[in-house]
Amino acid sequence: MRLKINTSIAMKKIFFVLIAAVLTLGFANADAQNDNKKESFNAGEVIMEHLGDSHSWHILTYKDKHISIPLPVILINEGKITCFMSSKFHNGEAIYKGFKLGSEKDGEELKNKIICVDANGKYTGKKPLDFSITKNVFGIFIIAVIICGVVLSAAKKAKQREGKEPKGVQTVVEYLVGFISTDIAIPSIGEGAYLKYMNYLLSVFTFIFLCNIMGLFPFFPGGANITGNIAVTVTLALFTFVITQFSSTKAFWKHTINPDAPIWLKLPVPLMPALEIVEIFTKPFSLAVRLFANITAGHVIMLSLVCIIFIFGQMNVVLGYGTSIVPVIFSVFMMLIEILVAFIQAYVFTLLSAIYIGMVRVKH
Repeated sequence: MRLKINTSIAMKKIFFVLIAAVLTLGFANADAQNDNKKESFNAGEVIMEHLGDSHSWHILTYKDKHISIPLPVILINEGKITCFMSSKFHNGEAIYKGFKLGSEKDGEELKNKIICVDANGKYTGKKPLDFSITKNVFGIFIIAVIICGVVLSAAKKAKQREGKEPKGVQTVVEYLVGFISTDIAIPSIGEGAYLKYMNYLLSVFTFIFLCNIMGLFPFFPGGANITGNIAVTVTLALFTFVITQFSSTKAFWKHTINPDAPIWLKLPVPLMPALEIVEIFTKPFSLAVRLFANITAGHVIMLSLVCIIFIFGQMNVVLGYGTSIVPVIFSVFMMLIEILVAFIQAYVFTLLSAIYIGMVRVKH
């Protein structure tokens, strides 16, 4: 009886939350329709803007005013270093010290990229070396600060409660260390050598998981699509690749160059050695693409569902209200799935990294 009552109360709470979400999206839809009487709603542009990087962190739009956090712009052009804040660029049209933020007028390939221009604002055909602190880079700094803060806090708590049961953030960190070591490192690498790689495995799992989770929140400090950026996932995969190569044994390279296979697979055409060498490079490639594709696909699906409301609302306000309930329900469902995916992708990347390390440590 108590279970039925609790279930009923929970269902009512979910229902009222969904109704509130629908009304919120409905009002947003009406405002968007009034603001875009001259310009139609472009779902593709909205989705790509969220997936892409930027030189400022947009917070909200209030009465046609965009409130955002400007980020440092660091450029190297003709041997000179130029530093300024991204607030110097306004709507992609402002020119500052011979630089400009590219817009659609300059070409799709130059959109949102800093280019060199002349006094008349025309593109000179040159682009400076851009070392700016973009939204994704700033998001990485935030994640790093969070990880360092949690670990240092847990270490301090462990010293204070030495000999006692863990408590608070110490419990979370110790559980994470036990999970990575027991379920990933020891089975994949072995008890004799896993400690050497624990720092990397813990770091990469925590970093990917927090990036995935923070990317689901639409408000600051969340919203940065870090693991949905191919440059970030490739960098993480390269770390695994380098660690793997430096951990390899002579037996591994002997098996790679001269595998135990029939002679006709090695001579006169070295088919098996070629396949073994190709496999060395396909492993990090698969790590990078898998993480990038899964995170990007999840963001695209959720944004597409929300954009359906605005597309129908642009046709008719009543139609926008009427169809909003279905996208909201599916969006909530996808959000729950994405929380699970955030953990799964961090786990898979860490597990495969450990497996690859264990494979190259093979003995004769």
